[in-house]
Formats: sequence, C-alpha cells, structure tokens
Amino acid sequence: MVAWQLGRAPRAFRRVVVRCPFGLPAVTEQEPYDPQGEPFPTTYYLTCRHLVALVSRLEATGGVERWSEAAASDRELAESLRRATDEQRSLRAALAAGRRGSDDGASLGLGIGGAARPERLKCLHAHAAYALARPGYLLGERILGELGDLWPERCCSLPAEEGG
Repeated sequence: MVAWQLGRAPRAFRRVVVRCPFGLPAVTEQEPYDPQGEPFPTTYYLTCRHLVALVSRLEATGGVERWSEAAASDRELAESLRRATDEQRSLRAALAAGRRGSDDGASLGLGIGGAARPERLKCLHAHAAYALARPGYLLGERILGELGDLWPERCCSLPAEEGG
C-alpha cells in the first residue's frame, strides 16, 4: 500500500507509525540508511495522498518561509523545534544501531527532514509527519492546524467499491 501511495517503492521503509481513520498508512518511519548504505534523512514520511496534497498547497503559498519566521520569532515554537531536533538526532542514532552508512554517520546529526540548519525549515511535510508520529511537537502541530481538516470524508487511497 505504501508503494502505491508513493507511486514507487519506498527507499528505506521500516514500519507504518500512523494510520488514517480508514486504517491505511498515513506516516511511515524510515531507516537512517537505505539498503545500499545511502543516507535517508527523513525519519517520518507522509504517505497519505490527502495530507501530502494539503501540505504541498501550504508550501506553495509560502508556508516554509512563514513557519521558519514563526519558529525564529516565537520562543515557544523555537524551543519546540530545538527539542524535536534533539529527539530526531537521538532517534536516528538509535535506529542506525551503530551503522554509519556511506556518509560515515554524518547524516545522523541532521534535523527533521534532513535539515543541516534546523532553524531554517525546508520541508513542511517532514514536520507534519513528525508531529503526527510524535505528539507534543508544538511547531509541527501548529503546521497541521493550518491545514484544516486533516482527513477527508472518504478514503483517498481506496477505490470507492472498497469503502473509499
């Protein structure tokens, strides 16, 4: 199902961590390295096509810049991002379980979505996925809040005859 949602095989798939109300994958957890040892810096990945579209629209209307500014100017959001970044780094190191990949472990220190400078958001999809997978991430939860209704009335991934 994840491959169908993405339109390709997932590169470093580990497991589904969040399901939509229809029981299908919404957020997956990735290994820090793909099977060839190449870094995969996005730990949590949105797979629900509805959520991906919502976040894409937010990004297309300047969302990355707006939320980067909010994280820089709001102490509470900045602290939330700092804590989530620290958690992300610890999580990636734990998931790597001693593996260092082709980058000799350099990517294990990256922030959410592979950001080298976590204070400069680069992918709201990754922050939304992180917030869904790790409740309590205030910045990500605020980003999700801007999306409106997270889930459609009908499943976006199942054919109508199967309940979609």
